[in-house]
Amino acid sequence: MKKSSFDWQFRDATPIDSTFKENMVSQGYSEMFAELLWNRNIHTMNDFSQLMRANIDDLHDPFLMHDMDKAVERIQNAIMEEQRILIYGDYDADGITSTSIMLESLEMIGADVHYVLPNRFIHGYGPNKELFAEKINEGTQLIITVDNGVAGNEAIDFANSQGVDVIVTDHHEMPPVLPDAYCIVHPRHPDGHYPFGELAGAGVAFKLATALLEEVPLEMLDLVTIGTVADLVSMTGENRNLVKLGLQAIKQTQRLGLLELLKISSIDLQKVDETSIGFSVGPRLNAIGRLGDPNPAVELMTTFDGEVAHQLAEKLNQINDERKKIVQETTAEAAALINPEDAVHLIAAEGWNPGVLGIVAGNILKQTGHPTIILSIDENGVAKGSGRSIEALDLFGMLNTMRSKFTHFGGHAAAVGLTMPAENIPVLQKMMNDYISAEQIDLSKGSGLLIDEELPLSTINLKFVEELKKLAPFGTDNPAPHFLVEGNVSLFKRIGSDQQHVKFSLKNEDSQLDAIGFGFGDESEEIQQPETKFVGDLEINEWNGQKKVQLRLIDFASDGLQVVDRRAKYTWNQKIEGENVLYLAFQTKSLKFFTKELQKPVSLYDETINWTDYDQLVVLDCPDQRNLLKEITNKGRFERIYLFLYSPDDAYLNGMPKRDQFAKLYQFFQKQPRVDIRFKLKVVSNYLRIPEKLLVFMIHVFSELKFVTIDDGVLQMVESPETRAFEESKIYQKRMARIDSEEFLLMNDIQTIRNWLKS
Repeated sequence: MKKSSFDWQFRDATPIDSTFKENMVSQGYSEMFAELLWNRNIHTMNDFSQLMRANIDDLHDPFLMHDMDKAVERIQNAIMEEQRILIYGDYDADGITSTSIMLESLEMIGADVHYVLPNRFIHGYGPNKELFAEKINEGTQLIITVDNGVAGNEAIDFANSQGVDVIVTDHHEMPPVLPDAYCIVHPRHPDGHYPFGELAGAGVAFKLATALLEEVPLEMLDLVTIGTVADLVSMTGENRNLVKLGLQAIKQTQRLGLLELLKISSIDLQKVDETSIGFSVGPRLNAIGRLGDPNPAVELMTTFDGEVAHQLAEKLNQINDERKKIVQETTAEAAALINPEDAVHLIAAEGWNPGVLGIVAGNILKQTGHPTIILSIDENGVAKGSGRSIEALDLFGMLNTMRSKFTHFGGHAAAVGLTMPAENIPVLQKMMNDYISAEQIDLSKGSGLLIDEELPLSTINLKFVEELKKLAPFGTDNPAPHFLVEGNVSLFKRIGSDQQHVKFSLKNEDSQLDAIGFGFGDESEEIQQPETKFVGDLEINEWNGQKKVQLRLIDFASDGLQVVDRRAKYTWNQKIEGENVLYLAFQTKSLKFFTKELQKPVSLYDETINWTDYDQLVVLDCPDQRNLLKEITNKGRFERIYLFLYSPDDAYLNGMPKRDQFAKLYQFFQKQPRVDIRFKLKVVSNYLRIPEKLLVFMIHVFSELKFVTIDDGVLQMVESPETRAFEESKIYQKRMARIDSEEFLLMNDIQTIRNWLKS
């Protein structure tokens, strides 16, 4: 069996109201789409109309936000007094777009404005006292933070001591003690009245820009869309409206840097959606801050110079490629350090780039299903990094009980950042294991994956997938509909530069659905198992003017025994999934060969082996009797059986000797009654034109039947031996059975063997 990587959960399905269904159908929508809406709690036509709306008039009044009027007044005074204003941003995509929005807004009203984004490796996250001091020494008289600041108490106190006001605009969780800033513009401030608290940093900056400009800055909707999508905030309410408007704006954008970024990402401008923003534009903006100085990204987003835009887009793309390579290498190194006995993986090493450790932790979490913390240890013995978790474990809550082990710590239930002395790592690992055990937390299910419904292949069509687009933009709190489908896998192939992706079709009697799985290359064998269920999103793949529905794979699982074909030698060193693996050989030659080849302990077949102790069985060679393999399968409780089926003697390939070959060998020994076969075997083989392995078998038969004797490698012909048929030889009979076994196990397709084992 193959367990799903996620914990599959299905939406509650309730009978749809007939009036709602009739109204939807009368407007040209399918009953299936109406039922999906109903199960997503869209129960009236007014609900549906609100979902479809994207209107500037529906945006909330920015002055409902706490301290907005105070912020606007202070900025206006600074402009009138020609004060130097500094925008202090953050190094991620939300911070970059927030800074760009505020920069363009202030430039439009004549401010003397500059900006700086901190370097995560030098300044860390949020207001930095030393960087504040540097900019104040350069003449800064007012600081506006965007996408940070609500926890920057120390740096803000320093600015106050220098007579410099700080306006905080932020959206992050508010700490118990707020900084003594001139004002704090925050959508969830307890003293504010803003009706939507889930804005991204770019959304808050956009609101301040709207208040300053006294109108909605439509030309900045592209920036607020990128920041909102990239920061994974709730895709509901005003965020949804902003992103819908912003995606329309991007298709008419004149922003040179964004156009270059879309071009280098191979994104069709007229097909931009939240997915292309989230998987192409956002990562390129994030990458520069992960590896170094993020400030060029703001220049890219705000420049009016086409050549500068092109060069900076190329630079960000190159940095993103470098980031992907670092992530891939670090993930592989971290995976090699996993201790499967640990409930939570705490993995640390020297020299890892701290900027990518959150991504690496997410990758290991996806691979193992276990919460993961990845730390990089510097030359001072300080370990710093990030953690990611699943729904079953509140990672922040657990680590909060261990706060004494950290020098810095923050985050939420699913993601944390921490710094600690490296010497505390073993203690922390034990404390986490003990915590999981004491709290009886089940980590076996993985993160939850909400599935809208199971669909027969025959019901999936272009019209339905076009209807699903009405629910976009998708994101946090408004996930794309996930569907479960079944079918027989065909036309399977691995694709991508490193064969890391897969493409295949799902078929049943009368229907077919194309599917693509990004990052599923290493799971190719399991995807092709029968009785497999697939979960994914439905999308439209357009190629040469042809539109086809395609399933984008998210997860898969299969029940019952899996039989994996590894009969080709080049597949032997591929990954073996699962734990409790038994490497089984039936012949001594195979035992010796594979112990050296695989560098793993190999067991020789023994009736006393307790087969139920193992989850995975690796069959290294063919048994003499093929039914023995079926008996072992029935006795065990294996999830997978891997078939290597090496044949050290090539019994089936060489076959059984013909009678004239036996006669030819017998006549040879009559003429040469004494032969040192240790040194003359190849000579005899060439002379008689009998393959060496077959010749060895024939000599063993002669020996068993007492036609010859062998002493210390020297073969001696027996004078006047008893006449006996070759079929009397146990060795002969054994080879006959082995040929049958090899013929069946080596020559049949894997589906036939799988069905036979299960029969």
